Amino acid sequence: MNEPITTPDSRPGIPRGRVTPWEETRRMLETAELFWLSTVRADGRPHVTPLVAVWHDGAIHFTATDSAQKTVNLRGNPHVVLTTGCNQTEGLSVVVEGDAVQITDQDMLERLATVWATKWDGSWPYQVRNGYFYLYDEDEQRVLTDSNFVFSVKPTKVFAFAIGLGQTRYQF
Repeated sequence: MNEPITTPDSRPGIPRGRVTPWEETRRMLETAELFWLSTVRADGRPHVTPLVAVWHDGAIHFTATDSAQKTVNLRGNPHVVLTTGCNQTEGLSVVVEGDAVQITDQDMLERLATVWATKWDGSWPYQVRNGYFYLYDEDEQRVLTDSNFVFSVKPTKVFAFAIGLGQTRYQF
């Protein structure tokens, strides 16, 4: 992934402070335990849901079942916002804008299954079959869930909010 163009947010009312280096923001995306995904329903109402995700190869990846509201929404409108952060008055929060695209390539899904297993210490043991993820119980040697789509969001814009210290915009 190319390095983004990094600029401080200079709009009126935004605290002037330090620019958060992309490396620090990327590290937050790599280590975040929870993201909030915002999508738009067919009638225009927003839908927000928490989810686990992984940052890999310059994108955030997440899963969803076929009947999940987020999947239904993405069929009509791929534009999403993902947020993560500290939820405190100090620390770093990150907002990612982009389009969610379903991943079906077997090799990419295999790599992502490995990333998920590594990041979550085996808590998300996905197997890949026919373009989908399935949670699999090694001890019982059985599939635990129905198929899960895998979506990828390559950022078009990212904002880092160092609460009280300044805001940084990254353009890709």
